[in-house]
Amino acid sequence: MSSPRRYFRESSPAGAPGLKRSRFTYRNLAQLASGSTSCPLRVIAHIDLDCFYAQVEMVRLGIPADKPLAVQQWQGLIAVNYPARGHGIGRHCTVTEAKKLCPDLICQHVATWKEGEAKWAYHPDAAANMGTHKVSLDPYRLESRKILSVIKEHLPTHLQKVEKASIDEVFLDLSANVHAILLERFPKLADPPPYDDPTEHLPMPQFPTLDWKADALVDLDNEDAEKEDPDWDDVAILIGSEIVRDVRAAIRDRLGYTCSGGVANNKMLSKLGSAHKKPNQQTVIRNRAIQHFLSGFKFTKIRNLGGKLGEQISQTFSTDTVEGLLPVSVEQLKLKLGDDTGTWIYNTIRGVDSSDVNPRTQIKSMLSAKSFRPDINTTEQAIKWLRIFAADIFSRLVEEGVLENKRRPKTINLHHRSGSQTRSRQAPIPQGRQLDEEILADLAKGLLNQFIQEGNVWPCSNLSLSVGGFEDGVTGNMGIGAFLLKGEEARALNQAGTKTPAAKSDTDAAQPAEKRRRIDDGGIQRFFTRRETSQGSESEPHHASEVASQQNGSGQGSGNLTLRPAPAAFNSDEPEQDQANHQQTTSSSYVCPRCNAGYEDPEEFQSHRDWHFAKDLQDEERVRPAFAEQRVAPASSSRSATQKSTASSSKRPGRPKKVERGQSKLKFG
Repeated sequence: MSSPRRYFRESSPAGAPGLKRSRFTYRNLAQLASGSTSCPLRVIAHIDLDCFYAQVEMVRLGIPADKPLAVQQWQGLIAVNYPARGHGIGRHCTVTEAKKLCPDLICQHVATWKEGEAKWAYHPDAAANMGTHKVSLDPYRLESRKILSVIKEHLPTHLQKVEKASIDEVFLDLSANVHAILLERFPKLADPPPYDDPTEHLPMPQFPTLDWKADALVDLDNEDAEKEDPDWDDVAILIGSEIVRDVRAAIRDRLGYTCSGGVANNKMLSKLGSAHKKPNQQTVIRNRAIQHFLSGFKFTKIRNLGGKLGEQISQTFSTDTVEGLLPVSVEQLKLKLGDDTGTWIYNTIRGVDSSDVNPRTQIKSMLSAKSFRPDINTTEQAIKWLRIFAADIFSRLVEEGVLENKRRPKTINLHHRSGSQTRSRQAPIPQGRQLDEEILADLAKGLLNQFIQEGNVWPCSNLSLSVGGFEDGVTGNMGIGAFLLKGEEARALNQAGTKTPAAKSDTDAAQPAEKRRRIDDGGIQRFFTRRETSQGSESEPHHASEVASQQNGSGQGSGNLTLRPAPAAFNSDEPEQDQANHQQTTSSSYVCPRCNAGYEDPEEFQSHRDWHFAKDLQDEERVRPAFAEQRVAPASSSRSATQKSTASSSKRPGRPKKVERGQSKLKFG
């Protein structure tokens, strides 16, 4: 990018007395960095490819730029290059008429899908076989993606804001990029405003002229205004024009395509500017030149004013020019056109447009259709075309990011016309697997079969396939296969599961301390309160009644238990004293507080403790009847219970109290 340092001088200090101040404030400068649509320093560019379809064919075929060429679709023309336009050829001409105007004209037919083929191609006989061919615009879509990629590569990733408006035009919001360059070239702009007041005006840029190079610079509204010193909006527009010039040069150098550009304060003006001087030029519209630029236009050339609304305005106010509509007040426009439309027209013809550059314009639906001449009469013919439609739509879905699961459609629709009768059917698109053209084709055939079952299908004059209901895809999810191990990984895991006790001990020793601690404290015992022994160590609740009461609060067991054998390290037949002596001679990391059995492995130690707990429960089941007979309640509780029992007996003599389910009857001595 060319540097303007040779004609830019540093701005004056912000607080220097007696210096002329800019019309713009520090707040406006901050708005420029954020890309605010209301910022008066905003810079928007529009890049438009020159006769794009014709250029694609010229580059593909290696045709020199001075040779006349037109892109043909059947017997009409859809694109004409500038050498051919010099012979008076336009898109309204037929191929025969164009050949008469320019015998040397090269007519290249667009690529087509041929009936029965799975891929588009350039067919020499396509124009003569309209009934068996369908137009494909895929070559132009592919080149459009390449151009967009070059544009994005040339702009800073964190500052770019690019909107693809169509296959051959792009909007760029350069505001943040321009702001960064301004601070680089004029470091004093990065200083805080005087008194920390963002409404303070910026110092004026101190240079008399700006070098616009070869840009088509629109004249100012007032000729005398050219003598005035430029302000920061002029500097911002100049930097934007440099960026656009470099982007256009990169597209030309890398891909061989020329394009025109427009640089202005908003999208509407930049689009008008890119079409102002063609081909291979760019137009710069400064803020002070907006009215002079628009005054020579018919307002029907402005976007959204070329249809019925433009005709209504022309008939209502008897003019079709911006200059003729300017004297009309906003009240009159509101009265005739409504409040919203009237206000929008009033601002538009004065160059006011606050629409944002949208980096991602969401597509709502995609359609592929064919009108048959002559009509088709068999299912085989219809299926061949449905396959072509599916392939055509899928190629566009790839551009939308369906392969990366960024966006995908939810529904598929088939429209059928036979004579004057039109029918349509819809089906959901499966969301659980990768979408491809085969799935689309199969769904389309299923919808066609519904028409066939209903009858009155042939002859068919039109078929169209469409997809819609686009939604953002879910990324980052894993299928069940992602949680499974296969092949070498599975074998390695199996080998690790059968490793020797020594290796297992090493692995346990290598575990984090936190993990070992949680293992040590695991098991059912962590739900019970531990008691301190006389030696200060924790002991397990060993009395059977104590364990049972802590478990259910009533002393009633939950049923019979089947005990597993005690671990090998603990033999219940060995005298207790011999066990203690044996464990005292062994250096162990984990020692049972009840039997002094030692273990190196925490899992084995936990298994041993679980055995104690289960053994206590079994003992409790065996001794519960005797324990219940021997248990004596406190005296006060006994007297209270006796009084209640006597009172109950006096009320209902001879009838024992019914025991509720889950309760047990207590016996007192």
